[in-house]
Amino acid sequence: MFANSLRQGLRTASRSSARAFSTLPARAAARPTLGAGVAMGAAVAGFAMYEVSKSPILLESKTIAGEKGTATERSFVMIKPDGVSRQLVGKIISRFEERGYKLVAIKSLTPSPALAKEHYSDLSARPFYGGLVKYITSGTPVVAMVWEGKDVIKQGRRIVGATNPLDADPGSVRGQYAVSVGRNLIHASDAFDSATKEIGLWFAPEELSEYEPIAWPWVMADN
Repeated sequence: MFANSLRQGLRTASRSSARAFSTLPARAAARPTLGAGVAMGAAVAGFAMYEVSKSPILLESKTIAGEKGTATERSFVMIKPDGVSRQLVGKIISRFEERGYKLVAIKSLTPSPALAKEHYSDLSARPFYGGLVKYITSGTPVVAMVWEGKDVIKQGRRIVGATNPLDADPGSVRGQYAVSVGRNLIHASDAFDSATKEIGLWFAPEELSEYEPIAWPWVMADN
């Protein structure tokens, strides 16, 4: 809308300038009237400001990870093969649900080596990288999820617990159920940038649901 108004201003200023040239004597027509010049300058300056402002607006728009720090913020969470084989999927999901976060995507799959390598690409220089990729792709599926809610990235990490279960809070998933760093049950995004990368890596945009949770007491009372 703003761009259209500015373009209209440019056209109006151009017409004013043209009229000024056509009605002045030949010697005076060498320069436009002051009013037309001011109008043209204002329109050009306004349009330039609009063009400069477009990029920040696009950068601040909602991404696949929602909007940071709002109720639409999203985090990627993956229950690893040891969490699946130990039948802890339901208990882990309950932790996030009971905290009030909304499940917007979930699927069970055995990752391909390419997917696992890309997911853990930031660890590629570590000596355990090869073993980690092999473990994640061993055949036991993982459960990939996207959770949504205010501060879900930060709070999700607290629910998960420290990487080393020996350092994890006893009330966290790893603190209660995990036994070693190599078998620590679960992964969760550690920052908004990593959440954006990981959600986009594991899910297509159309796999993410947009919905409002049902208020069960209200529904039951209405019936």
